[in-house]
Parts: sequence; C-alpha cells; structure tokens
Amino acid sequence: MSLKLTIIETGLPPLAIRDKYPKGYPAMFEALFRRVDPDMTFETVALESGDALPDPETLEAILITGSAYGVYDDVPWMRTLEEWIGFAAEQRVPMLGICFGHQVIASALGGDVRKAVEKGWGVGRHTYQVASHPDWMMPQAETFAVGVSHQDQVLSTPIGAEVLAGNDFAPHAALVYSRAPILSFQGHPEFSDEFLMDLYEARKGNPLTQEQVDQARESFSQPDDNTLMAKWMVDFLKANLRKS
Repeated sequence: MSLKLTIIETGLPPLAIRDKYPKGYPAMFEALFRRVDPDMTFETVALESGDALPDPETLEAILITGSAYGVYDDVPWMRTLEEWIGFAAEQRVPMLGICFGHQVIASALGGDVRKAVEKGWGVGRHTYQVASHPDWMMPQAETFAVGVSHQDQVLSTPIGAEVLAGNDFAPHAALVYSRAPILSFQGHPEFSDEFLMDLYEARKGNPLTQEQVDQARESFSQPDDNTLMAKWMVDFLKANLRKS
C-alpha cells in the first residue's frame, strides 16, 4: 500500500546551522520514513515560508513538524493552522504531530499547552514508558527513547486524547486520539544525534547552559528508537487511511 504524506513545515533550523541543513525538517522526515517504507511519497507545505494550507479533504495523510514557535506566539498563521487542524480532524484525515506539531494539535483540540517553567528545558535522549499498545503499535515495546528539545509541554490533554506514553518530565509525551485518527509525539525521531548536538550548541548560552549541553551529549550513549517510532507512525497512518 503506497502512502503520500503532506508535511506541514512550521519551522526552520536555527539560522546559525541552517546552511548545514538546507533542506530542513521535511528532508529529515523523508529519510526517517523511507527506512521503513521506501515507496512512501511526500509533499511539503512550507507554512513558515508563506505557503497556503491545502484543503484537508484532498490529502491522504498529514504531519505537522517542530518549530521554534509556541502555540501562544502571535504569528500570522498560528490561529489559521489551529482552525485547519480542527477541520482536518472533523474530516478524519490521518494526522501526525512532532514536538510543536504535538503541541499545536493538542491546543487546537482543547488541550492546555504552555511553557513548563518549573521543569525547564528538555534536552538529550529521553526515555518514555508506554501506557498502552494499540493494534497498529507493532512490535510492542514497554519503553522507547528519542532525542528532545523543548520547554513547552501539553499540560492537560484534550477530550478524546489518550496518553500513549510519558515520563516524569513530560507525562503527556505521546498522545493518540479517539475523536480523529491522530498520533503525536513530543520527541524528535527525525533528528540525528549530530543535528541535535548542533542544535544545542547553537542554543548554548541562550537558553541552554554548558552543563545542559554536556549532559545531553552524554545521554546519547543510549541508543535511540527512531526507526521503531517511524514504523509505528507509518503503520498508524496506513491503519487509518480513509476509504475512497
């Protein structure tokens, strides 16, 4: 079964490292998903660069990327995106969200998303405990590990959202929705350790400390589960494709 994924690009790598990663986050997602489905095809809607959002009814599946923005930021497309997410959910278009994507979907559907000021920045490799195992989530795992870079969090979930995985730092780190076919993760399976370290170095001094950067580097001794997460996401989308 072939699958076409429309990537809603909501952010770019920091300016300090943008030349090193000129194709940005969509290229990272394409490389990730092709590990598990070489036949998958992609298109990008560069929202941050001014592209208009397409009619969700014309799309097979959606992914919303990470961004340096928060859902509370006053940028021209933020409210439009949230309204569009609500419409896509009503149309039951299968949808994925990563980091900011995870947060903006929750916000659009009634959750509370804010800076987790007391917990501060999450960086490095984080491990999450899996709370349930839907049929599409194969192979099953009790935990998974992924690189993160965030301060904002989903502090309370929307009605119809089930916590799929979390930990003490981020209790709502993965959500699956019953009201629409939506799956979202706080972590970044599309990011390599090299990119994450470049990202942390670019943010060293503001907002990250040298100690945080050093601890993040040490945490990468633990392997990631990026490919496993990619398989879960692809299988979730295929299990929820709308019948034509």
